[in-house]
Amino acid sequence: MQGVSRHSDSRLSIGIAGAGLLGRLLAWTLAHQGHQVSVFDPAAGPGPSFDGQGAAGFTAAGMLSPLAELDASDTDVAARGWHSIERWAQITRQLAAQHTKAPHFDRLGSLMVAHGPDLGAARRVLARVEAGARQWPHQAQALQASALKELEPALHSALGPLHAWLLPGEGAICTVGTLKALQATAPNVQWHWRHQAHAPSPHQLHTTHLDTQATQTHRFDMVMDVRGAGARPDAPVRGVRGELVWLHAPGVALRRPVRLLHPRHRVYIVPRPGDVVIVGASEIESEDRSPMSLRSGVELMAAAHSVIPDLAEARILRMDVNLRPALPDNRPEIHIEPGLLRINGLYRHGWLLAPSLVDEALSRMGLGERATCGAPALAT
Repeated sequence: MQGVSRHSDSRLSIGIAGAGLLGRLLAWTLAHQGHQVSVFDPAAGPGPSFDGQGAAGFTAAGMLSPLAELDASDTDVAARGWHSIERWAQITRQLAAQHTKAPHFDRLGSLMVAHGPDLGAARRVLARVEAGARQWPHQAQALQASALKELEPALHSALGPLHAWLLPGEGAICTVGTLKALQATAPNVQWHWRHQAHAPSPHQLHTTHLDTQATQTHRFDMVMDVRGAGARPDAPVRGVRGELVWLHAPGVALRRPVRLLHPRHRVYIVPRPGDVVIVGASEIESEDRSPMSLRSGVELMAAAHSVIPDLAEARILRMDVNLRPALPDNRPEIHIEPGLLRINGLYRHGWLLAPSLVDEALSRMGLGERATCGAPALAT
């Protein structure tokens, strides 16, 4: 048995199961507080694999959309989202000071657009968004065609003028760059790759090295289980499939994330540095990790092309799929008991919720400042 003990009243030994978004954000935060942190993950290394098997946080477009998510989420998701946007602004500034390649972050707002024939469906979405947004200072703003052209000249349609709404205050973050930077700048963290964690319990974590099959039991002052969909059978979590198409689109001048409102699809289009545009759909009730189907790929790219005709000559860089972890009620959960923290169920809101959940969990454990996101406490 490997024992790791407390070094002082303020410095804890902490074992984290899972090196995805939550695991890296926890490790980065706790390491900067001076704690001794060890992270265990089955991945081969810190980078993305793009094979449907790695951290779900890599397979995300990084939209930070508290208003837009009111279409299908409760107001507490929006509350946590506004908190998280402020935290991502702080975190990315710190990462920029520590890392040679700062991850991209902006909050220029996002856009919802709809073709004329889909206006009825779009108005139903907007009604839900507006009903949930009454308590927030930011509200959806309808845009005339001239205003849309001034904001995003690349957006137009051969089917007639697009209907558009600006969602001010929303943002976007480079998911791959941020995950890499969080791992690279977490001081003195021990990263144990190819280690499968199982059966986390208070103060104790069991691991299996996937290459040698050697098993080991580790003891810590605190164990944190943030394995996402990998937490089964220890948690009632299921996987929800997300799909992304990465496009290289030189000359397509898109600055803000765009959601295309359609009776059947919720397609988003997100610009990234380096002339990259990501097209995706993040909520498919399937635990299939196989490559993207022809139908999905065609539908996603056709939807994007219908509002950004200049994407016609874009080149396909990759098609990526992964499973986002969801609990039965599709809500996240923080569970705390002496010696053990579990956070799971980020569903489709991982990047929107992660800083808020980490802040609340650490605050409740006495390891951070009290979160002020304005959202009710989660189940324990």
